[in-house]
Amino acid sequence: MTILIDRRGALALGGAVGLAALLKGRGAFAADASQIVIMQSEAPRSMDPADQTATYTSAILEPMYEGLTGYNEKMEIVPVLATKWETDATGTVWTFTLRPGVKFHDGEPCNADAVIASFARHMDEKRGLAASGRFRAILAEVKAADADTIRFTLKRPYPAFLKLMAVASASIVSPKADKAGTLGRAAVGTGPYKLAEYKSGEYVLSEANADYWGDKAPTKTLKWIWTQEAAVMNMAVQTGDADVVVPLPPVFAAPIKANPELTLIEGNPTAVFWVALNCKLAPLDDVRVRQALNLATDRAGLVSNLLYGFGLPATSPLSPAVFGYDPTVEGYGLDVAKAKALLAEAGHADGITINVAVQEPEAPIAEILQGMWAAAGITLNIQRMESGVWTAAAFGTPEEKAAQGVHSVIASWSTGTFDADLQLKPLYYTDSWSPKSANLGFYSNAELDGILDKAGSSTDSAERKTLYAKAQRIIVQDAAHVLLYYPNDLAAARADVKGAWLQPGGEIIPERATKA
Repeated sequence: MTILIDRRGALALGGAVGLAALLKGRGAFAADASQIVIMQSEAPRSMDPADQTATYTSAILEPMYEGLTGYNEKMEIVPVLATKWETDATGTVWTFTLRPGVKFHDGEPCNADAVIASFARHMDEKRGLAASGRFRAILAEVKAADADTIRFTLKRPYPAFLKLMAVASASIVSPKADKAGTLGRAAVGTGPYKLAEYKSGEYVLSEANADYWGDKAPTKTLKWIWTQEAAVMNMAVQTGDADVVVPLPPVFAAPIKANPELTLIEGNPTAVFWVALNCKLAPLDDVRVRQALNLATDRAGLVSNLLYGFGLPATSPLSPAVFGYDPTVEGYGLDVAKAKALLAEAGHADGITINVAVQEPEAPIAEILQGMWAAAGITLNIQRMESGVWTAAAFGTPEEKAAQGVHSVIASWSTGTFDADLQLKPLYYTDSWSPKSANLGFYSNAELDGILDKAGSSTDSAERKTLYAKAQRIIVQDAAHVLLYYPNDLAAARADVKGAWLQPGGEIIPERATKA
């Protein structure tokens, strides 16, 4: 899973001075074709894959770590540390055969004990690892059948289990490094690259692993740097100070696409941007008011003004790249007259006033909505918050949000499993109310809960699609969110960089990338 709710925490640098500071330390590598420099929008949260759920942290870690399964460029599940697997008739017991002879970067063997230890960390609630909740909800037991065979017993059938095993947080880590308590600062996995240096606040340098079990890394080093400044990111790829930049701000996409010295990399969108509406706080406790907000929203205008056309209006709580997405869900069109009529019917003929909590990167969304909604008699007060304050407000209890007057929150979500279960359940399931999970508006529908439970445990793909189609229509009708848009995943690279690609969700995959 990839969470896009909090995209803050990166080093903010501005203009030419900021770029110079950011690139300080490249030194002898500046003109070295054996190094690829990748600039992202935020710093890594942790060097431990289990203790993070962020897209751009996962991108840094994945060349150094591996799981039992993975994805190829066609987004097919492929063997990695497991060579094969099978499940029983109930769909609750999965048996994996491990790849023999694999070693961690510290020389320790990657065997059944190591795999068990990696998942024991997730199952130990006291560890408090950021990504563990999704595993504890599914796993009942992980045991070795023999030295090279692992058996997972699930609490219930989970059809997306192989996809879950492919996410970055399911990577197998060195038990020795975990025991030493150093994984947060120093990655120790089995991947084609290994950590060479992590200078906090400046860069991460990974180097080719000469002892890798598979095809050796084609590039000597990967250097990861970061900035929140869109202008710095654009300048860096234009000048060649960065070989790849991700995510590329949409404002720069068209000029880069037209530049023969550069390559625009586009991915299939999985993220959904939305406004979570507080269904427990008046006037949003009335479905007619929530529907009015949806009808007052010009999604095509948002795509044009914010994404410069590199995206799609959101009609469903699922994005097109996610299993279960139903393209026939109509969503809400722009109809200001109907929005006004619904507000009047709900007793608000003179309009309403609501507050929205945003971080600075999402403030432009709120400003455009403020203008759109005013036409329907809706006054939107924008509450700008720094990251920590916003997180506390967004994930507050119903009582806390009522006390703070938090009617709504602008955020986004993308699931690393590309399956509807981990897209819909965290956001719309009754038991997912914040602060426990990401149902930030305390939406609840017993019929939907039952559908999500059934779809999440069914092993029949056709049945799951039918159920998720029904779920999408219920969510749209109840207007738990104002669904905004699906942004295209965008990155830019120098034309001499080949082989880097974007995984749905926006994570850059550079393991096989080369630079001429």
